[in-house]
Amino acid sequence: MFYVDLFRELEKFEVRYLLVGGVAVNLHGIGRLTADIDLMLALDAGNLSKFVSVGDVLGLKPIVPIALADVADAAKVKGWIEQKGMLALALRPPDITAPTLDILVKPVVPFEEAYERRVDRSLGGAIVTVASIEDIIRLKTGTGRQKDEADIAALRQILRMERASYAV
Repeated sequence: MFYVDLFRELEKFEVRYLLVGGVAVNLHGIGRLTADIDLMLALDAGNLSKFVSVGDVLGLKPIVPIALADVADAAKVKGWIEQKGMLALALRPPDITAPTLDILVKPVVPFEEAYERRVDRSLGGAIVTVASIEDIIRLKTGTGRQKDEADIAALRQILRMERASYAV
């Protein structure tokens, strides 16, 4: 299964990442369908190089006409953000039935701050580094997408339930 393979390789190569988006919402306990995997990466050169190695192992190819190795070039990524308005880079695995992997290149939440608040989950024997509920809410706020608004409402309900259980 692509999900488990991805998380195992990220762990093996010691990539600093956060799972965000629909799969992260699932791992926080909210069942909903999603067709992709969304990641935030630490955008330093060393971490990006490790991620490229993961991409090579899994056969990931950018949907846009660039080389995967370009992801490790911070100047190129900065150019994509500034000149093309890129918010995420979509990568496709060789199996066309597998989900697309979207890498957020300009998240509204700074990576290091969010990484401090991360939550680890287990999935198929792999450790998955998941953004906190609060950070997922921040990432989804203001997108104008109905599914994000539904996720925010459900995540806020989980926070209310967690706070109520601590108050007892």
